[in-house]
Amino acid sequence: MITTRHRLALGWSLTYLSTILFFLNEEAKMEGKRVKESSVAISHVMEPQDANIAGNVHGGVIMKHVDTAAGFVAARHARSNCVTASIDRLDFHHPVFVGNLLTLRASINFVGRTSMEIGVRAETEDVITGQVRHTASAYLTFVALDGNGRPQKIPPLILESEEEIRRNREAKARRETRLREKTQEKECQQDFDTCDL
Repeated sequence: MITTRHRLALGWSLTYLSTILFFLNEEAKMEGKRVKESSVAISHVMEPQDANIAGNVHGGVIMKHVDTAAGFVAARHARSNCVTASIDRLDFHHPVFVGNLLTLRASINFVGRTSMEIGVRAETEDVITGQVRHTASAYLTFVALDGNGRPQKIPPLILESEEEIRRNREAKARRETRLREKTQEKECQQDFDTCDL
């Protein structure tokens, strides 16, 4: 004999099952995206307010532009709000001067479940001489957030060229290094006396 309790349990089970099927269907519908679908190139003229006391453009100004360019790539790929989780490295190769045109080329290298690595190359052009120099490079990790500010699943990455495959492979290696270092940091926070950092 089916009681009210059995009907409620069955109803709850069917609701739970339909919810699971809905989310599985939504995940199956999530199509991959190509690197070129989210890549950006952004240019800025460096102005006097961008200069430090030495007369060069302040590294922090360049870092802000690098972060902004990477943020646009992340948002275009995830089609959601994305936040900077880390900057692996930011290497400056040449100074930037007031009046130079700073161009940032950013593209996605790796996609995890909710996070992604974006590579950014900054170049400067002396608009009078036409000389273009590689100014800086950086790798940034972004996390996609849903409407409640929680990490959300993002589309997989479709790799089309040998260059994209190489960049993806290198990004995976950097990710493994980041995860190892993060684990070591947590261990050091718990037991500082035995920490090797």
